[in-house]
Amino acid sequence: MARKQATSQDVARLAGVSRTTVSFVLNNVPGVKISPETRQRVLEAARQLDYYPTAAARSLASGKTQRIGLVLGEGRKRLAADAFLPTFLQGVTAAIHRRGYLLVLQMAEDVPTYEAYARLIREQQVDGLILSGPRADDPVIARLEKEHFPLILHGRLNGCSLPCVDVDNLAGAYRATKHLIELGHQRIAFIPNAPSFYSGTQERFTGYKQALAEHGLPFRPELVEQATFLPKTGQEAMERLLQLPQPPTAVFAASDVMALGAMN
Repeated sequence: MARKQATSQDVARLAGVSRTTVSFVLNNVPGVKISPETRQRVLEAARQLDYYPTAAARSLASGKTQRIGLVLGEGRKRLAADAFLPTFLQGVTAAIHRRGYLLVLQMAEDVPTYEAYARLIREQQVDGLILSGPRADDPVIARLEKEHFPLILHGRLNGCSLPCVDVDNLAGAYRATKHLIELGHQRIAFIPNAPSFYSGTQERFTGYKQALAEHGLPFRPELVEQATFLPKTGQEAMERLLQLPQPPTAVFAASDVMALGAMN
């Protein structure tokens, strides 16, 4: 016969405390004064009985879901081509699990529709959000910022005060272009990795043009060919550049994925 699953009442009885105290201890409810000795008795009783509160019980006791939402502003094809994504997900998952949270992953082809994360917020399914690939034309971000919803951006938005994690897009683009100039190239093309409404794309474009200007080279619009996320678009952009009457002698591709496509 299967062993009966222990309850919070069983833990309370073994530890000699109330069920409320058991709930406070096991759910780490803040602002409740419980002596270290009592806390230890509850934890030991729970260990002996192999008891742990369900997610629903934790939520009721603490007012939190213990879940963090991660919204990826990418479709399946883009995700498959994103060489950085596995490492990014490993880091996010490890950090969340260390703090006793679970990760809720939401993919979105078109983040500005808001539906990618509206339900997570509206139904209080998560305690906070990480929004990867934020877009400058997304009106919901400003609303969430105003409402002080716990939100971190994976990618910088100009004029937004929300905390974000990002590389220095402008400086990186500037250094890459400067390196090509120092090698003696003057006709340097630029292949972006995303549409211009992404702030990272804007910043990399600015860094590219800044390096040209500071070294006395003119900006040539015909040397900028659009590409978006997938290696194939980088390849197509490179093919168009090579068909110019005066092709570039060097290319700054704004991401590894675009570079792989261009090299093909």
